[in-house]
Amino acid sequence: MNPYQQKRRWKYFLLAFAVVIASGSVFYTSYLVRNIARSERTRAQVWALSMKQIGNTYDNDFLSYVLSVRDSLVVPAIVTDAKGEFLFTRGLDSTKTFIKMDKEEEKAQKKKFDLQYFKDELAYMKKQHEPIKLTTVFNEPWLVYYKDSPLLTQLKMFPYIQLSVIAIFLIVAYTAFSSSRKSEQNQVWVGLAKETAHQLGTPISSLMAWIEVMKEKFNAEDDPLMAEMENDVRRLEIVADRFSKIGSKPKLEEHPVYEVVKDFVDYFKVRASSRITFELTGNRRLTAGLNIPLFDWVLENLLKNAVNAIQNTGTIKVSVTGNKQKKLIFIDITDSGKGIPRSKFDTVFQPGYTTRQRGWGLGLSLTKRIIQNYHDGQIFVKESELGKGTTFRIVLKTIKYDKQAKL
Repeated sequence: MNPYQQKRRWKYFLLAFAVVIASGSVFYTSYLVRNIARSERTRAQVWALSMKQIGNTYDNDFLSYVLSVRDSLVVPAIVTDAKGEFLFTRGLDSTKTFIKMDKEEEKAQKKKFDLQYFKDELAYMKKQHEPIKLTTVFNEPWLVYYKDSPLLTQLKMFPYIQLSVIAIFLIVAYTAFSSSRKSEQNQVWVGLAKETAHQLGTPISSLMAWIEVMKEKFNAEDDPLMAEMENDVRRLEIVADRFSKIGSKPKLEEHPVYEVVKDFVDYFKVRASSRITFELTGNRRLTAGLNIPLFDWVLENLLKNAVNAIQNTGTIKVSVTGNKQKKLIFIDITDSGKGIPRSKFDTVFQPGYTTRQRGWGLGLSLTKRIIQNYHDGQIFVKESELGKGTTFRIVLKTIKYDKQAKL
């Protein structure tokens, strides 16, 4: 298991752990809410009974006790008769009980009840709880409606507020931590890449010198094997140059895209299996801003993946086309390999994704970064079918179109 897959598993584990904690918090809060709701209904019943008892007792001491019980039970409630007429209320918002008065009414000390406020409260109470039914000494039915206290209402909202705060904190903490860690990792990788490029410089120069010595000593100036050795050493120079450019914004220069692609395909196909056929087609007049060493890296990764996808014999087709109206250039690399499931079209570009036992899964991730960040382009899986093959598309912005270019 490579470290990227291990990191992904740890993320899933932490996410599952967070879900367990959140579920436990919500469950326990719901448990408290149910208990408090039962307690408040009991208080509402006791309050309703105390109101009933007030009219039935003539003992002053007992009446004082009943009144103290009634006053201690603060539950927002409305009592109506069987017809729904208001009898009395308890624990409602006194600031909304009366309609605002004008100056003359204030001088006359007249008060007008806000009947609509009571109707709205009663409708809300009916939705929350079933009414408590009482019968007075005169056999008159009373209906006691009540609603949750402010404390219970706030407690119901508490788990959602708690989870929201925790989620915001985790997102901010994870973002800050990831950003800091990514910045630190980038510095390490940049330093390692530049040091690698520096270390490769001396042996590459030595190899070039030894090739020249071999040419003179064995009179092998026109030997094709020596030419291929030179190509490979130059390739090592390009690789060293790639590493030296990591961490800095590369300079883009105008190049004919078809010729750049052709040069690399010609180099690559000599080193690939003879059972794989390469086909290159397209427009030769399209130009774009390219950094050759980095763009060759992109082509190398895509062609290597295409070769690995072909198990026996097959074909790799590379085409260069464009859209004159949108000023875009399309580079399609199609193989006749095993294909990619549609669900993996985006996943293949993530670090750590690989179908090979010894792979690290960094090739396509690096390819996407080079195209998007350094060349201001796009790369994606255009189409793929299991058992038939895959087409990757690179989209670049053209610098100019030749008038004779045929798209």
